[in-house]
Order: sequence, then structure tokens, then C-alpha cells
Amino acid sequence: MATKLQVTELDFDDIKTNLKTYMKNQTEFSDYNFEGSAISTLIDLLAYNTHYLAVNANMAINEAYLDTATLRSSVVSHAKTLGYTPRSARAPVAYLDVTLNNSTLTSATIAKGTKFTTQIDGTTYAFVVNETRTTTPLNGVLRFSNLPIYEGSLVTAKYTVDSNNAEKQYLLTDSRADTTTLKVSVQNSAVDLTTTTYTLATDISQVTATSNVYFLQEVDNGKFEVYFGDNVVGKKVNDGNIVILEYVVTNKGAANGAKTFSGTSVAGETNITIATVSAAGGGAEPETIESIKYNAPLDFASQGRAVTTDDYKVIIPKVYADTSAIQVWGGEDNDPPIFGQVFVSIKTTSGVNLTQAQKDTISTSLDRYNIASVRPTIVDPETTKIKLNTTFKYNANLTTKTSTDLETLVRTTITNYNTSDLAKFDGVFRFSKLSRLIDATDTSILSNITTVRIQKTITPQLNTLAKYELKFSNNLYHPHTGHNATMGGITSSTGFYISGYTTEYFMDDDGSGNLRAYTLVGGTTRTYLATNIGTINYDTGTLTLNSINITSSTNTGGIIVTVVPNSNDIVPVRNQLLEIDVTELKVTGQNDTIEAGGSSAGTGYSTSSSY
Repeated sequence: MATKLQVTELDFDDIKTNLKTYMKNQTEFSDYNFEGSAISTLIDLLAYNTHYLAVNANMAINEAYLDTATLRSSVVSHAKTLGYTPRSARAPVAYLDVTLNNSTLTSATIAKGTKFTTQIDGTTYAFVVNETRTTTPLNGVLRFSNLPIYEGSLVTAKYTVDSNNAEKQYLLTDSRADTTTLKVSVQNSAVDLTTTTYTLATDISQVTATSNVYFLQEVDNGKFEVYFGDNVVGKKVNDGNIVILEYVVTNKGAANGAKTFSGTSVAGETNITIATVSAAGGGAEPETIESIKYNAPLDFASQGRAVTTDDYKVIIPKVYADTSAIQVWGGEDNDPPIFGQVFVSIKTTSGVNLTQAQKDTISTSLDRYNIASVRPTIVDPETTKIKLNTTFKYNANLTTKTSTDLETLVRTTITNYNTSDLAKFDGVFRFSKLSRLIDATDTSILSNITTVRIQKTITPQLNTLAKYELKFSNNLYHPHTGHNATMGGITSSTGFYISGYTTEYFMDDDGSGNLRAYTLVGGTTRTYLATNIGTINYDTGTLTLNSINITSSTNTGGIIVTVVPNSNDIVPVRNQLLEIDVTELKVTGQNDTIEAGGSSAGTGYSTSSSY
């Protein structure tokens, strides 16, 4: 009986071996030398052909499913079946106040396409107005307030409808087109200039046979196509109609952060003053394949409604592309609880907090997704800095690196951990993980001791009597009442000045829940101005400063308050972001002389504590 050919292997070498084994067992080839004869080449050819077919079949099957697809065209196609349209490139948007000086006009209109320019690193970028706006004088001043301008060029494309051309497409001809700036209108004909504005269909249940809506989909090369209804779902365009597409083609994130703008003429006036309300932001690349694969099923589950917190996490990147991370929580989980609200905190890719204009734009964009009377409140992220002091022991016999070289490597390890594990809303600081990473930095490192402090910054309202509250949202170290009272408890701060006093003051606590203000005499002795300027709750990690008039702070960014956590594991809550302060990171390497063969004693770590 002839040997059966094994067909389960797909690797080239296994396929070739199986073919040889099969043919060697055939009587017709019993005297052939399969290694040296020409038939070996034929077997190679058969193996290659089989391998190609297997690979192609495997790739074809992979592309048939959203989870395993690798080609963008396949992923976009699967997303379309879920009703999901990938996000296009996004243009940076800035907001300006444009004042027409000495104008006698009773009203002024700024035309769509009006240009402004800015420079970043020597490169000039153009910003355009995407919608005509008219204004009238207010208190004798003619001003366009909070005017949005978009980075890029305004492009117009026109297509004549021809139903006989089955391949006719209404394309945004550049993959850098920002679909949020798209304006679609249909002109009756070349001789009848009457136009009808069409809007993007976002809720199919509200579309009728006469609805003037258009649909949008991504097609080849990252470009987008506009298409229309069929007189059943959406109004159909007719032969001879002219489809007009107006949109902005952008350089994406290149102009993010632009703050200074200039323009030559607005509404025919050249004597103008331009003030920046909000710097340019929101510019972004088109949605990635990984993002589409993640968001499409979630968007389908939400059915175009923001009901759960996860729904907001899917929707917000669609309406504001410059989103790096999102945290959403219900009002019942807020501190204090506020029922009937949803709180949203957005970390931008640039790390800069959203301006009020950007928050208002996002809130408006979310209106069509919100349910009932629930409205989202956008709050800024709160960053809690983690201050580390690392001392590690190493065996100099196991490395050619100097202590300074090892310190640099450990510093890089800590910085990489900060980037990969923290600076996001769910990024928990795991002390043991970081400690292991430090030990694994180099084979010569034997152990390390790392102390952990956490800090937040008070931004004082200068020359104003005000109350301040810092929420670390983690338990603070408090082994007993009066702990470390003579040395300042577990609290320290940078300097600040109080109204009525010329001396620089600092802050500490008495180990019993009271915050104190003191000055240093002779650089070391603490003299207290007050022993009850506020309170510290060790259980909740909340510091409260009573009404105090601060005139200035030594640190230009505000008053930095540092405390000792009860646990070396720090957990972020709600809109809290954890971030290691790499600028204040202290790393010290010590050669372990005993491990290296020395005879000195007393080289172990010091167990003394500053608290």
C-alpha cells in the first residue's frame, strides 16, 4: 500500500521532506537519488508552490476577520459593517479675537477662506476661516470674538452626477483632508446655480427618503468618499446635479502649539488687531489600524449613544483627535458626589490642559450622543509627582562600567518605566516592579533602596485671601500621634511669602493633623509663625489650607508640597495622573566592597530616615 502524503505541515522544509518521503516510497522512484538528481529541483518547486498557497490561504483567512486583519483596507471594510467610520487627519484649531480698528462699518463679515499665518521653528503655516461670520459693533468696538481658524489649505472639489458611470466617486482627493471641516452642497445644474446644503448622517433612524444627508466612508490610500441616499434612506442626487465638496487639507500636528498669528485684511479692513484666545491644538494623524480595531466594536456596542463610561472613551477621540488618555466617572463616584452628571478628564498628546474654548467645542460635539438630561463636565487632569531617591549597590568586579555609567543606566530605567507605566489615568506606581527593573539594569547591580515621596503644587491666587485644598487620594504615613513633630512630620514645601510679612515661609505638620508655617533662622532652626494654618488628613491624603493671603512663591510654578505615603504603591483616583519627577530624580551608586572582596565593615545601607 502506498504511503500517504502528510498534508498538515505548512513550513517549507517540512513540506519538502514530506514530498521526498512520499516519492521514495513509490516503486517508480525506488532507484532515484533525491539529493543530487534534477528531481530535487522539481520537489523544491512543488514545495515552494504548496508553501505559497498555504501562506496566501492563511493571509486571506486572516483578512476576513477584524481581529486578525493587517491590511488597512480590510480593517476599514470590517469597521464599516459595524457602522464605524475611521477618524481622518485633524487640523490644529486656534481661537482668535480679531478687532477692526477705527472701522465705521455698522457690520462686518469675515469670509470663508480668510487666511492668517504663524511661524513654528522657522516654518510658516497658514490658517483659514472655515465658515463665514458676521458681527456688529459692541460698545463701539467691531470684533470677531472667539473665531476658530484651521491650519491648512481650503480645497474645493466639484463633481457632475452621472448615473451611467458606475465607477463615479465623490472623493476628498487628499489623504490629509480633515473630514470635520467638510461642507457638502449640491448645485441643481450647470445653469441653475441653486444649491442645497447636505449634512452628515449620524443617526440612521432619523433619516427619511427626503433627508438632505450624505454618508462618509474611507476608501483607497486613506482618502474619504462622500456618497448619497437612494430615495429610501436619504435623498438621491440626480443626473446633472453638481456635488460641491469644500474641506481643509492640513499638515496634521505640525502646527500644534502655535500662539502668535498675523493677517493682512479682514472684511476689507487692514487696520486690525489679532489676539490669541487659545493656542492651536488638536492636530493629529488619521486613526491607526490598531485604534480602528479597538474602537469599532465598542462604537457598535454603544449604538451612537453615550450611556456608559466606556462609551465616552470611544466617542471623545472621534470628536477631539488630540486625545492621549481619557478618564470618565459618574457623579455618584465624584468627591463630593454630584448626581446626574458625568465627569470627563482628557490628557492631550502635548500634555497641555484643554482651553475653555476647546472644552466648549467638545461638549457641543457630545450633545448628539448624550442621553436624557445627563451632560458631561470636562475637568483638567491633576498630576501627582512621585519623587524618588535611589541608592543601589553594585559589584565592581562584574562590570567595566563606572559608578557614573551605572547611575546613568538606572536613571534611564526609571525614566522608561515612567513613560511605559505611568502618565496615564490607570497607571499605578508599583514599587516592587520598579525595584526589580533597577536591579535588572546591569548584571553588576546587587540591590537597591528607593525612597518614595509624593508631591502636588498649589497655584496661589496672589494677594488674595483664599482657601486651598490638595487631594493626594492615597493614605499618608502616620504611625502614631505626634510622629516626627520636631522635624516637621511628613510634610515639606517650597518657600512662599505671606501678606504682612517679609520673611520666606515653609510648611510642615505636627504629626497630629495640623499644618504649620515656619521660617528658618540661621538656615536650620525652625521658628513658627502659626501652628494651625490648615489641616492634614492622613487617612484620605487631603491637605487643607485655611484662608491665607499669599503674595508670592519662591518656585515660579507655585508652592510644591511633598508628603510621605503610607504605602510605596501609589494608586491614581479619577482624574489623577502619576508621574515620576525625573528632573528631581536622585540616583547614587555604591560599590559593595564586601561583595567585591574588600574587608571594610559598615558598608551597608543606612536605615536612618528623614521622617
